Amino acid sequence: MAKKSKKHDEKEHSDDIRLAEGTASDNIDNKKGDDRVAVWVSKSQLKYEKELKKLQIELMKLQLSMKESGERILVIFEGRDAAGKGGTIKRITEHLNPRNTRVVALAKPNETEMTQWYFQRYIAHLPSAGEIVLFDRSWYNRAMVEPVMGFCTDEQNKRFLKDVPMFEEMLAKNGIKLFKFYFSVSKQVQKERFESRKTDLLKQFKLSPIDNLAQKYWDQYSIRKFQTLSETNRTIAPWTIVRSDNKKHARLNCMKFLLSNMTYANKLPDDELQPDPEVIISGIDELRHMELNLMQPKELRG
Repeated sequence: MAKKSKKHDEKEHSDDIRLAEGTASDNIDNKKGDDRVAVWVSKSQLKYEKELKKLQIELMKLQLSMKESGERILVIFEGRDAAGKGGTIKRITEHLNPRNTRVVALAKPNETEMTQWYFQRYIAHLPSAGEIVLFDRSWYNRAMVEPVMGFCTDEQNKRFLKDVPMFEEMLAKNGIKLFKFYFSVSKQVQKERFESRKTDLLKQFKLSPIDNLAQKYWDQYSIRKFQTLSETNRTIAPWTIVRSDNKKHARLNCMKFLLSNMTYANKLPDDELQPDPEVIISGIDELRHMELNLMQPKELRG
């Protein structure tokens, strides 16, 4: 058997290595040494890491202020599978105090929960004073995933869409700061992300039997998205759409939008927290886009 070349062996070995986020920016000024190896990193990656760190520091400032003020933040993350919700949640919570930060990702309801009022199991997870709670999917399962997959009846879906604006109005009037993010990914990028999950061992925990159906039922999900925005985009609890084909842009701009809408001590100037209007879209503007393209499904965004 022919021996592998040193160059081939080094490439094969390097394919197994993934730099932890932040490694490049943390080591950029380090000097050459016997115990160091050169690694080429794109300028865009360095820029991203520096911007991410700046925003994570802002989130820590916000959390410290919330401890004093007793404010409560609830952030809902919705969107199609592989839209980038989990990665954004991870970056938001990475350096926050876990005592005052909770991520809620509920499994399917058990037999007891199936008999309860639909919102009942979510109420137990609402934020207390000084807490940030992030829902990785939420009660909006009943607006999109459940009706598409046949997990609820048409009557249950219609009742939910009538009830949820009143429920969210109660939360907002009770003082909870509610953010609703819908991560919008294109069909092609979603397909590419599903394929990468099959070969990347670090992503295989994300594999789900529903993944294949997400592409099959793409148009049905688009209809449910339009219906959901139409029925639940309210002034007191509006939707914010995050274009997420570029995950890094989506993460940074989602964080900027959240921070720009909060008041806290030592906050950065407004221009440094201004989201990109090409990435962050209001629910109203997304509805207008969908209304204009309902007869042209290929023009609809994810």
